[in-house]
Amino acid sequence: MEEKLAKIPVIDLFAGPGGLCEGFSSVRDDRGNARFDVKVSIEKDPVAYRTLMLRALFRKFPKGKAPEAYYDYVRGNITREQFLAHEDIKDAAEKAAHEVRCAELGVTPVDIIDGWIQEGIGDASDWVLIGGPPCQAYSTAGRSRLRGKDPEAFENDERHFLYTEYLRIIQRFSPSVFVMENVKGMLSSKHGGSRIFERILADLTNPREGLTYKIRSLVVHTDKLSPNDYVIEADAYGVPQSRHRVILFGIRSDVAEQTSALLNHPHRFVLRAITPQTGVMTALSGLPPLRSRLSQEPDSHEAWLAALAGAPKNLAYWRADNRPQVEERMERALERAKKLVSFGGTFIPMAVTPSASMSKELKSWYLDARLGGVLQHETRSHMRSDLHRYLFASAFAKEEGYAPTLYDFPPKLLPDHTNVEEEKIPFADRFRVQVGGLPSSTVVAHIKKDGHYYIHPDPSQCRSLTVREAARLQTFPDNYFFEGNRTEQYGQIGNAVPPLLARKIAKVIYKFLASRDQQ
Repeated sequence: MEEKLAKIPVIDLFAGPGGLCEGFSSVRDDRGNARFDVKVSIEKDPVAYRTLMLRALFRKFPKGKAPEAYYDYVRGNITREQFLAHEDIKDAAEKAAHEVRCAELGVTPVDIIDGWIQEGIGDASDWVLIGGPPCQAYSTAGRSRLRGKDPEAFENDERHFLYTEYLRIIQRFSPSVFVMENVKGMLSSKHGGSRIFERILADLTNPREGLTYKIRSLVVHTDKLSPNDYVIEADAYGVPQSRHRVILFGIRSDVAEQTSALLNHPHRFVLRAITPQTGVMTALSGLPPLRSRLSQEPDSHEAWLAALAGAPKNLAYWRADNRPQVEERMERALERAKKLVSFGGTFIPMAVTPSASMSKELKSWYLDARLGGVLQHETRSHMRSDLHRYLFASAFAKEEGYAPTLYDFPPKLLPDHTNVEEEKIPFADRFRVQVGGLPSSTVVAHIKKDGHYYIHPDPSQCRSLTVREAARLQTFPDNYFFEGNRTEQYGQIGNAVPPLLARKIAKVIYKFLASRDQQ
């Protein structure tokens, strides 16, 4: 059975930058052979497609054997055109172009999509469908924003129905197993007065006449499930981020019936929680500390330090009991800030040495000695007033062990429009520092708009997270390169499935398929 399942075809829909297929591609047997083979990845966004394509090319080589041309490209030593024309990668580039497709499900003609999939799965008896339909219409924030602006447009939003493109592939090709990911907000989202999740679950259970699936949880091994039983809390499984997502594990009914282990040992086919959880500072360890930059005024190290020096003055009229301790932490941070000259860059040559607190699993997952440094680790520029808020918030969190809300802020640091006397302040957590000893808050695509929700836990750095730091929290390996400008890079990371979580899911899927009774 192990030999038979050595390479299980995988089709990835709505692939984004490739978090799910990175996880599936990483699962290997004792001899180093891949257990899954991603045959087709489909993504509509042209920038995410380029990232996906580059990573597919990288994976065409055995682990640790990618040509030096790849590293030259991601370090910025050669152009993309020079890289793609390089003799050492031509073959792999052609194969990657055959695997990764820039297309939009629901728009690209179905015969083209179906042709790619049919060619990919060939005559395989077992194959896996993975993917996460876009979720803006399901997310809590997205629903509030879209419904509030135009209720009629919200009801007609086509993103409610993109899961039907995923469903169509199931109806047409009957995968042995599927893994579908979406936001937790899907569970409470309604459309036309009925819950979206109930409709999706019913459709996936009975895609068409003669085809049925058992929809299982990857964290609860019983058959009787409530909607919340489908939620995976990523921070419980080694991901340094509090990311809660609905993930459905669909098994074609005849395959389930041929797997007696599913009935007799269902606990074997769920994820195993890991303790203790991984905190932000552990996940970011080994990355060099950086200063932030000034926006809307000339920037230099001296100007930045001068701007920060004014931050403690904003504690005037603040009567909190912990003011002396927070003020002292701010002053100590200002002293340490004097040593932070660099604001980073697209590539920083250096040896990366994580702290001893980082697990062997994470070190093995993140690090690549051949990289010779850190990619895409460059700070944003922030307004002086926001730098003062960042310094206060991070010093407060250091002292108290939790992120302050605007209710905790000194009056002089409140945004101009905020009235702390209000019974409820809208977006009271809009300046959210990440607490160093805890998993981060959920990294979402909004990180591309501003850094207020992603303040670095070290007060001396006084900034929001870099692209590489966001990628670390999402568990992308350090040699994973994101195409596009910085805003596009942040967006790709926020929309992705954490690859390390995907790897653990893939191991469960493989274990299940390898447990089928001999026929």
